[in-house]
Amino acid sequence: MASIEALAATLWSLAALGMTPQALRVAVRETHPDASRKDVVRAAFYALVAVQPRDGGGLNELHSFALAERSPEDEAPFALGPRRTKVRRRGA
Repeated sequence: MASIEALAATLWSLAALGMTPQALRVAVRETHPDASRKDVVRAAFYALVAVQPRDGGGLNELHSFALAERSPEDEAPFALGPRRTKVRRRGA
């Protein structure tokens, strides 16, 4: 299994202007076939936050990839409580 740092370095080296998230995902899979989808997405966010961009090229593509590949199950569940009913007063 590849480390997050190795995946982030691969993402930075592969991200290019105009690259779609699907093309970037395929390119990363060729280099790291054993990496899970979740690890690749985490590495993309890690690359955006922790690693300084060298020339700024591919930054938007990497950001688009990270957001597009994020799954709803990565976020904490949010549940609303039961709906409260109005209390009606008689005679007023």
